[in-house]
Amino acid sequence: MKNEKLLNLLNSSSVLISFVSFVLAVLVSGVIMLLSGYDPLYAYSIIFEGSLGSLRAISNTLIQATPLIFTGLAFMIAKKATMINLGVEGQLYCGALVSAIVGMTPLGLPGFLHFIITLVSGVIAGALAGAFIGFLKVKFGSNEVITTTMTNFIIINFCDYLVNYPLKSEGAVAQTDSMLPETLLPKILSSYQITYAIVIAVIAAIVIKFILDQTRFGYEIKVVGLNMIAGETAGIHVKKIMMLGMSLSGSLAGLAGATHVMSVGKRFISGFSPGYGFSGISVSALASDSPLGIILAGIIFGALKTGSMYLNMSSKIPTEFVSVIQALVVIFVSAPLLIKSIIGLDRKPKGGK
Repeated sequence: MKNEKLLNLLNSSSVLISFVSFVLAVLVSGVIMLLSGYDPLYAYSIIFEGSLGSLRAISNTLIQATPLIFTGLAFMIAKKATMINLGVEGQLYCGALVSAIVGMTPLGLPGFLHFIITLVSGVIAGALAGAFIGFLKVKFGSNEVITTTMTNFIIINFCDYLVNYPLKSEGAVAQTDSMLPETLLPKILSSYQITYAIVIAVIAAIVIKFILDQTRFGYEIKVVGLNMIAGETAGIHVKKIMMLGMSLSGSLAGLAGATHVMSVGKRFISGFSPGYGFSGISVSALASDSPLGIILAGIIFGALKTGSMYLNMSSKIPTEFVSVIQALVVIFVSAPLLIKSIIGLDRKPKGGK
């Protein structure tokens, strides 16, 4: 009877499935560490200390979580519109580079207006990159998995070319000139590096939640995602929704890049992203595609990233084990029946059907 109740809860609650998936990912990663000759409890204690053990550690965790929240939202909204956007990384680069260029260029505008234009320009750049993929899909039937993967290489390498040659800051590594002070996001706490970028990320998640739950556009996205044929039968313009979904996804990725250069980088630096766009897939998976859940999932993965840096400084334990946790989260979330089988909830009760 208890197993039946828990099974029903698992069937109705994707949040619980995500929680169990994360716990299993941590446990399995711990076993792998143990078999590799490392102490998992010691490793996890260091990760916890480095990510949540002090106000500075929490600040660094939130800094790492910010782009992950944006990229998680970007992947999620495209997925709900039946598009697999593996190009979030490239769209993030578009937003970062364009915002950096606008932010470092004296426009003779009032400071606040220059700040807004810098932020919005990055959003538009990402949206256009996403819309291009959507256009190829609806106009020519191209596979978005292939096109987004290929455009990642094109965009990232083109950005690297620009900051190595025409936009390179004189006498520096591959980066642009510094952005003007009025185009940068202010700090929340003067003694720490955390800025209002995290506030923008939380607001973005709330706005996406509102769009999905309270607007016609959000309703149409969910219908198309659940059953495209039924959506067409109901009169929904499926191709339009796919285009808009990819544009919105790209704009969120562009916002991730814009807020990063306006807070952490203060300029565009070659190779600034350690894979934020791809990590967004894990964030979205752990959150079960819930906009508000992505906030928590982003913070969890931000803590893992920050903790892994501290782990690298404080021990000889390879930080790649943190990547293993991320990969296992995606595997377990993607296979809920596997989770139920592992914990024994797939067995039928005796005497029943």
